[in-house]
Amino acid sequence: MLDETPKRFDRIVAILIQLQSKKIVKAQELADRFDCSLRTIYRDIRTLEASGVPIYSEAGVGYALMDGYRLPPVMFTREEVSSFIAAEKLMQKFTDPSLGAHYASAMYKLKSVLKSTDKDWLSNIESRVVMQTAEPMFNDNSPNTLALLFEGIAEKKQLLLSYKTYETDTATQRNIEPVGVFHDNNNWYFLGYCHLRQDYRQFRADRIQGIRKTDSDFTIEHDALETYINKTETCPTTKVRILVDKKIARYLGTEKKYHGFISEKEIDGKIEMTFMSRDIENSFPRWFLMYGDYATILEPEILKTKTLELLEINRKRLL
Repeated sequence: MLDETPKRFDRIVAILIQLQSKKIVKAQELADRFDCSLRTIYRDIRTLEASGVPIYSEAGVGYALMDGYRLPPVMFTREEVSSFIAAEKLMQKFTDPSLGAHYASAMYKLKSVLKSTDKDWLSNIESRVVMQTAEPMFNDNSPNTLALLFEGIAEKKQLLLSYKTYETDTATQRNIEPVGVFHDNNNWYFLGYCHLRQDYRQFRADRIQGIRKTDSDFTIEHDALETYINKTETCPTTKVRILVDKKIARYLGTEKKYHGFISEKEIDGKIEMTFMSRDIENSFPRWFLMYGDYATILEPEILKTKTLELLEINRKRLL
């Protein structure tokens, strides 16, 4: 019992902090976080109520603190402080300038409640952590892309987009209802309902030339982002098998996942890779040519044909 008391105290304090961090917190969410039973959560909630914390609950919904109730300033552990460093560096390099500036402002507030010794500890580390990106993730003409996407999603407001596709040189104006934002293969994307195309479309952040929030509300009740991403993964695919030199295979990394990587196995010192490609016409053969002198196409024949066509085009350009 003596060993359980400190553990329970820490859990109750953590529950109180979590209640302040969200409008509604479900009991199952708390049980999952602390790896305990619902009965334990119910008991801890009663303890908080008995100590004077104004909590109201609704069956089947969750728990919430009464409006106006606030905790005193929270102290952070050094492990938590170190996580701020990584988060701050990531925000500086992997988000747009507008959102990065908002996060920097929040970091000043977080740092203000640290103990003096922890401030020194943080200062000694943060200058030694550097994040680098391969290419710009946002267009210079649209420095607040992510910030406005977040606002549009949260407020359910349409966005007016000036967007340039890969195939065209001129941008088109589109009214979009943003569903969600995701990061993949070193690029930011968002998925939304496009009123111009009358369908859901995926947009890449660095191709957005301009973005503005409108006063128009959403016209559709959208499902969760995962629903639409999973739908794109069920698009028609073509099975591809290639044989890659072992010394090169290790360097393909996350690129192979982007092209539909399924599995691999070693055969006579080489690596046979299997893919289910969604773009056998363009994307896959162009990617294959990057390391084609160390690989062989096993199937399908159409991939061999497309790759040879690209090689012939390059040969003519070099003449």
